[in-house]
Amino acid sequence: MKKYALLLVVVLAVAIGVDRLAPTGTGPGGSDIAGAETTIADAFRQQANNRAVQGQGEVIAVLSDDTRGSRHQRFILRLADGHTLLIAHNIDIAPRVPELQRGERVRFKGIYEWNRKGGVVHWTHHDPAGRHPGGWLRYAGDVYQ
Repeated sequence: MKKYALLLVVVLAVAIGVDRLAPTGTGPGGSDIAGAETTIADAFRQQANNRAVQGQGEVIAVLSDDTRGSRHQRFILRLADGHTLLIAHNIDIAPRVPELQRGERVRFKGIYEWNRKGGVVHWTHHDPAGRHPGGWLRYAGDVYQ
C-alpha cells in the first residue's frame, strides 16, 4: 500500500512540475492563447479600455490604411468564439504585415479599446517611449513589432 501511495505522490509531483514548464503564450510564439480570447470577450462585455490582451484569429477583412495622424494598417479578425476585432497596427513605428490575405491566421498582442463593433487592438508594436508593454503581430511565421 505504501508503494502505491509513494507512486501516486511521484506522479502528481511530475504532473504539477510539467504543467509549470508549459508555454504561457506571453511571447509571439506562445501557444496558450485560448485564455486570452476569454479576456477579450470579458473586456468587450465590461466595455474595458487600455487592457493588455493577446490572442489569434482569422482575417475576415483587410481594410485601407488609416492615414490620419500616425499611419495604421487595419484589418478585422474573427476569434475562435466568433468575436470580431479590429487590429490597428502602427506602420510608422513597426513594419507593415505584407501580403495579408483573408482566411489567414494572425496572432496578436496589444492594448484593447472597447467599441460597439467588438473593439480595437492597437499598440501591436514596441513603444519607443516605454509607456506601454510591447505588442506584436505574428503572421506566416514572422513577427512584426
